[in-house]
Amino acid sequence: MGSVPAGSMRARYLVYFQYRGTAFNGVAAVRGAQRAVGVQNFLEEAAERLNSVEPVRFTISSRTDAGVHALSNSAHLDVQRRPGQPPFSPEILVEALNGHMRHPAIRVVQAFRVPSDFHARHTATSRTYLYRLATGCPQPDQLSVFERNLCWALRAESLDVAAMQEAAQHLLGTHDFSAFQSAGSPARSSVRTLRRATVSPGHASPFVSPQENRALQFWNLEFESQSFLYRQVRRMTAVLVAVGLGMLMPAQVKAILESRDPLGKHQTRVAPAHGLFLMAVRYPGLGDLDRSLDWAQWEGPGAWHRGASSQPRDLSSGGPV
Repeated sequence: MGSVPAGSMRARYLVYFQYRGTAFNGVAAVRGAQRAVGVQNFLEEAAERLNSVEPVRFTISSRTDAGVHALSNSAHLDVQRRPGQPPFSPEILVEALNGHMRHPAIRVVQAFRVPSDFHARHTATSRTYLYRLATGCPQPDQLSVFERNLCWALRAESLDVAAMQEAAQHLLGTHDFSAFQSAGSPARSSVRTLRRATVSPGHASPFVSPQENRALQFWNLEFESQSFLYRQVRRMTAVLVAVGLGMLMPAQVKAILESRDPLGKHQTRVAPAHGLFLMAVRYPGLGDLDRSLDWAQWEGPGAWHRGASSQPRDLSSGGPV
């Protein structure tokens, strides 16, 4: 890397972005000559057109696996412009990144100027994941094309939702979640605090006709914590679905949790990636940016949703841009 020209302006930004994860090997960049690609590869390719003095690298707040979607993931990045060129406004940065984005399943939603010591991963106070289920789908081809790869379609006609809600209560609070951690996790501690775990009725895409939808029922599982272990949400979901199908009693979920055994009979099951969405990443001072999803108002896989401020802000100087 060459020397940085004197007087060049470096600015750090927090950006929120969304993606439909079906085509990607996860959010993290895939380096080298491999054919697989991550969402980060396309973000950084678009950022090359910003003509930063130093290459722009995205530090992703929350890693997601292949096939997992994000309604709102986030990252920080530094852009160093040449002497005499002022920093991009957040609005122009969003416009530029989207204008140079070469994949239609990725969209940068919003950007903020943040202090130079801000860290997208370490500063986050909570992350919320949504898992979507559909019951009453005996054959995969019975699912509308507008719901393919966006939910876990179950053959069962119904779930014991009350039992699932009871079981979810055993997961709340601070616990060692070793039993719900997949091998390969880089976390040094498996203790996490689960702040919220809910099971509630969901909605189909509005593009699904009533005739297609008459046999289907959709359900939303939501989980909130400051951070999660590798595949923790998908493994908790699989256990709660087992409760809903009558394969487990709610009290057994507590026993599984307390066992701290990731290789037990029931906890090795992992819900499919395509039903999982990273729904929100929250930071101090940005609490008004509620990215909770209202599926009743959903307008398709690429749509944004209620609650987001329409005006980018500069948090490094404390005012709107």
